[in-house]
Amino acid sequence: MPGDVMAGVADRMVKRRKEHGMTQSALAEKSGVSLGSIRRFEQSHEISFGSLVNIAFALRCERDFDALFAQPYYATIDDVTAAARRNGGRA
Repeated sequence: MPGDVMAGVADRMVKRRKEHGMTQSALAEKSGVSLGSIRRFEQSHEISFGSLVNIAFALRCERDFDALFAQPYYATIDDVTAAARRNGGRA
């Protein structure tokens, strides 16, 4: 469920913030995201994508976005074989 994903991301962000020894206010200052937005994200798991990216940079987690949508989607085995043909034999 999308809500579960958002809650998981928020929980991991809080954990990382605390690992860095940062308060919500310090993260707000470093990321350029308002303190209210950070509080809202931690409490209700709502944030804009741009703010999330800014927070990730402030916490040195920007590389975590590299995995987002990185893997191809295959619905059938025919999709796999078609991708393999397009890529010279590798899916």
